[in-house]
Amino acid sequence: MNKKPVLVILAAGMGSRYGGMKQIDGVGNHGEPIIEFSIHDAKEAGFEKVVLIIRREHEEAFRKALTDKIEGKMEVAFAYQDMTDIPEDVTIPEGREKPWGTTHALLACRNIVDGPFAIINADDFYGKDAYKVIYNYLANEIKDDEYAMVGYLCGNTLSENGTVTRGVCRKDEDGWLTDIVEIKEIYKKDGKAVCNDNGGIRELAEDDVVSMNFWGFTPKIFEEAMPVFDRDIHQGVVENPLKCESLIPTTVGELVKEGVCKVKVLSSKDRWFGVTYKEDKPDVMARIQEMKDNGIYPDILW
Repeated sequence: MNKKPVLVILAAGMGSRYGGMKQIDGVGNHGEPIIEFSIHDAKEAGFEKVVLIIRREHEEAFRKALTDKIEGKMEVAFAYQDMTDIPEDVTIPEGREKPWGTTHALLACRNIVDGPFAIINADDFYGKDAYKVIYNYLANEIKDDEYAMVGYLCGNTLSENGTVTRGVCRKDEDGWLTDIVEIKEIYKKDGKAVCNDNGGIRELAEDDVVSMNFWGFTPKIFEEAMPVFDRDIHQGVVENPLKCESLIPTTVGELVKEGVCKVKVLSSKDRWFGVTYKEDKPDVMARIQEMKDNGIYPDILW
């Protein structure tokens, strides 16, 4: 791969649990959203271009809150997650408002991204080290069908204010992903990560590594993921028409199991945090301000 790595950001979600557009909700003392810190970290790591996957009707809001500020600092492009961008023989269910999931969002940039790229969530704070780790892999090691992900310890990715869903990852002795198991309703109990399981409570291992949607791909992933998305949507509109989704961790897990691709599990020394719920925001704001106070970030990013 001789093309410069690009950062792709998943920013088309509706934020139903959060109660608003958390992608551009300010958490810094100057109103900076998490996504702005992500772009700042990515630029320091070597990225020069960012592709924002958004809903078309939100473009003006993103320009005002974010991209106008970074103009001249990073090249910016928009890709649009369009509800109608689905197989021709699928009819959008009446009353459906929810997008088709992160695999659908990934495919939204298939005509824009033509080289190695990292893809992240807009509302997750991954830490500076994660961008350095993934950039190095994208620039020096990645091959078609040999992708990467940055994993985090499950216990470091939970909210104090509700349950979360995480893709728990298994890897072989060489660090290649062997399986991703999606576990729902994970929460903290007595300082441990636990989940509801068949009417009981099951404790997760402290060193379980989870996917936080921080991936490194080549454009080959688009043709590999398309059949999975096609199948997911055909099944989903029958089984759960208003809420069915096709998600990147599940899609990648299937591709790995089928031997279509390999994924190297990378790790970051930084701690993840995010705003799953509105109640998470004060803690995130305090952590951001602490990092500014400690000189990790300048008071004014740009």
